[in-house]
Amino acid sequence: MASSKQKACDSSWSAKQNKLFEKALAKYDKDTPDRWQNVAKAVGGKSAEEVKRHYELLLEDLRHIESGHVPIPNYKSTGTGYEE
Repeated sequence: MASSKQKACDSSWSAKQNKLFEKALAKYDKDTPDRWQNVAKAVGGKSAEEVKRHYELLLEDLRHIESGHVPIPNYKSTGTGYEE
């Protein structure tokens, strides 16, 4: 899992920036020249190095989830009537 220092850095991303980041990743794939500069420009307020690191942290989190190192949350019933 990412260290607390990495998480603190990662938490400086707003929800809007994360959404712009996701859209930029879809637009600028791994074969796009100057990918990280393009993603940074699309996100705004972040450098190419920051968006590349954000991507690396995302991949790290995904590896932990897929390997079973992150427990599935035990959601409690909210009484919404969706239970069977």
